[in-house]
Amino acid sequence: MQNIVIVTGATGGIGQAIVSQFMAQGDYVYAMDLHEEAVQQLASSYQHHHIKGLAVDVTSEEAIQTAIAQIIQEQQRIDVVVNNAGLQYRAKVEDFPLAQWQQLIDVMLTGPFLMTKHVFPHMKRAKYGRVINISSVHGLMATPEKAAYVAAKHGVIGLTDVTGIEGAPYGITVNAVCPGVVRTPLIEKQLQDVTESEGISEQEALNRIVYPKRAMARFITAEEIANMVVYLASPQASAITMEHIKVAGGM
Repeated sequence: MQNIVIVTGATGGIGQAIVSQFMAQGDYVYAMDLHEEAVQQLASSYQHHHIKGLAVDVTSEEAIQTAIAQIIQEQQRIDVVVNNAGLQYRAKVEDFPLAQWQQLIDVMLTGPFLMTKHVFPHMKRAKYGRVINISSVHGLMATPEKAAYVAAKHGVIGLTDVTGIEGAPYGITVNAVCPGVVRTPLIEKQLQDVTESEGISEQEALNRIVYPKRAMARFITAEEIANMVVYLASPQASAITMEHIKVAGGM
């Protein structure tokens, strides 16, 4: 059966890989992102496939309600939601601007809450649903200068568990995928910030900051994250819920 899938943060590195994996198995994907031009460009890159790009601000309850209403009108159901939208800001806690704190919390914690809040009634009526939240290894541990990111990703773990309990009687599973360090534009910016602030090479930064914390001395690929997401959305994962699954190379 073809799934009707929502992917937020669809134009980022992990988002694009997730979209691609669902498209490869013939699902209909609603690719959501903040910027209209980027999301339409992504959708248009898949010719002869079932995909639609929607510009949606995941921090806006009204925008989410409007998008979900459109999808229900067009498809009559929503089977899978992947809450993937994210961003990063680094600063010591005493220097962390409130505006950046609020932005990260809004996008990465309030966004998944709002999306889940408004798809749950439709999934409950259908007695079926898959919600997959992209948390992080930082949802299970901490790193300096990432107060908002770590707080949001820990919050996603809690949200996953509460909504998993509430969804279970209705055939809805809710899980969190916790990626390690994936080579995306977001992580490349973080590496650049570290190398510039500490005056070290990228390789030195990787050896000292990233690789000692994991068994596999390499980046995780976006495709490896997408593989787990697609598995959790599959019938084979019907008994898996409220899990926080690391795809992090032993980190």
